[in-house]
Amino acid sequence: MRSPPQLFQYWGSFRYNQAAAQFNGEQAVSASYIGGCQCGQIRYEIRAEPLTLYLCHCKECQKQSSSAFGMSLTVERDAVVIIQGQPKSWTRKADSGREVTCLFCDNCGTRLFHDRAYNQQTINVKAGTLDDTSWLRPVGNIWTRSAQPWMLISDQMLNYEGQPEDVHPLWEQWTQQHS
Repeated sequence: MRSPPQLFQYWGSFRYNQAAAQFNGEQAVSASYIGGCQCGQIRYEIRAEPLTLYLCHCKECQKQSSSAFGMSLTVERDAVVIIQGQPKSWTRKADSGREVTCLFCDNCGTRLFHDRAYNQQTINVKAGTLDDTSWLRPVGNIWTRSAQPWMLISDQMLNYEGQPEDVHPLWEQWTQQHS
């Protein structure tokens, strides 16, 4: 069995493996989710099952999404492959005080990923950038203390007033919902 070609480009700690994305070898992929920016300049593939999906109501996500919340689909970092284009990045402080590198299309401005410096194993995909969003069902809400007053927060979901210290309950809820 051949190994895929390795051609990596780095922005911060996030790896873009364009050569491996084009590899047509014998490696089976159990899951594949495709997405990209609004103008089509950047395309990506997620090659593993997501770990969780939650809504973030922090002021930064409200600003970034131009809405009441942002959607974050947490996936294993190595499962995300950029198959077309090259995102630009900038780093900001999150409401939690931690650094987040935001990756976006420099042509249309679509935010694609949030790369959190404190977690090197996973990355958050901005779920609205997936080609098919019909299957998305968030399992929780974070930063509910910043939620818009008209926003109804379901008590059927996991809810956190701020940044959860442990995200594993969100992962477990996602696994239960999708088994």
